[in-house]
Amino acid sequence: MDFIKELSKKHPELLPCEEDIYACVDAVCDMYEAKGTLLMCGNGGSAADCSHIAGELMKGFLLKRPPTSEETDRLRSQNELVDHAEKFQRGIRAISLVEQSALISAFANDVDPELVYAQSVFALGKREDLFLGISTSGNSKNVVLAAATAKALGLKTIAFTGEKDSKLSAICDITVKVPSSETFEVQQYHLPLYHAVCAEVEKRLFKSNK
Repeated sequence: MDFIKELSKKHPELLPCEEDIYACVDAVCDMYEAKGTLLMCGNGGSAADCSHIAGELMKGFLLKRPPTSEETDRLRSQNELVDHAEKFQRGIRAISLVEQSALISAFANDVDPELVYAQSVFALGKREDLFLGISTSGNSKNVVLAAATAKALGLKTIAFTGEKDSKLSAICDITVKVPSSETFEVQQYHLPLYHAVCAEVEKRLFKSNK
């Protein structure tokens, strides 16, 4: 199954976004092969989406993703893991920057609340990593500054936004602009969008292990 084509069938209004959605899939797969990490941020519902995406990528989503035989042997070398080694699932490295409450609150209080996500990108980001900023307007200042920081560090950048051109779409290498400007509707489109991306990435990387 091609999960992106299925997404377009179920939500034909997303068909104009299809090329950009495939580009997102390619970018995540390239990041994985480069042993990079997906760094994500957003606000409110978009912050929750970042955590949701990390959950789908860091373990099996539709596939089990068992460890390789070499990984299983290494796990079994520890007596405590002998009975658990085969329960592990290979993950795609993903960090929801919104979860770092101590860092966010400290930096917001001590330095600048608009730079809370940018600081995390600055501290963590490497060229092989990938940045994803989620903003229904595409103009959330803290997300825009994080994207700009990612670009400065040489990361590839993705944005999920609403339909209008925005500061994020001007910065990011790939922008998926779903066909609405109403906040809750944009968020409703983002959910099946990132589920399809996660499923398609997983299929490409782990299908042979099903």
